[in-house]
Amino acid sequence: MPGVSTTYRPGGTRYVAYGSCVALVAMSVAVTLALPADIRAQVTLSQALTLYGSIAVFLVILHGIGRSRVTVDDDELEVVNGFRTHHVPWSRVRGFAFGEGAPWPTLVTVDDERLMLFALQGSSGHGRVRDAVDDLVRRVP
Repeated sequence: MPGVSTTYRPGGTRYVAYGSCVALVAMSVAVTLALPADIRAQVTLSQALTLYGSIAVFLVILHGIGRSRVTVDDDELEVVNGFRTHHVPWSRVRGFAFGEGAPWPTLVTVDDERLMLFALQGSSGHGRVRDAVDDLVRRVP
């Protein structure tokens, strides 16, 4: 439909990613508070920084997974995979590949470049993803 922008996001994958972030932070705080004061006193600054730095890295990775999306309008597709954003004009799109059992569809450009669409997770329901891919295919000029 002309003038309509649509955004596709991963279903269950997004909930798992952000739910895991909440659970990881909650467990870290709970364990830290549950430790007796004499044990907490034995933890060095270096150990604490290593532990909480590792947790921060996991949170960043999970956020990258959760923020994946594909936004389409009349002019282009904006594909966000993790922390990379790709703007692909429709004039560069040859088509989409989404074989049976594939974890996600792939955008194929006229230059034969391939860009995975992580936001359309096959694990979110193959029918849901197939409908999204059909919508994308209809938009290819």
